[in-house]
Amino acid sequence: MAIQCNIDQRGKVARLIAGALIEGIGWTVLVLRFIDILSGDWPWFVGGATVVLGLFLVLEGIIGWCIARAMGINTPI
Repeated sequence: MAIQCNIDQRGKVARLIAGALIEGIGWTVLVLRFIDILSGDWPWFVGGATVVLGLFLVLEGIIGWCIARAMGINTPI
């Protein structure tokens, strides 16, 4: 099954912006852990997962494909 475009230009832009913001938050958490402002192991997991999620949203925006829409969920954007 090939991935085909299932979102319009507004959806692409929304996913690119959201992905960039979420990825930025993830990198911020990772940097704060690296310089010992945050302690424990949780920032590594939360930061890493957030970066991956942000990258996935950016990918959705670039290729114009939404996983929720592919599963039949109607999204407003």
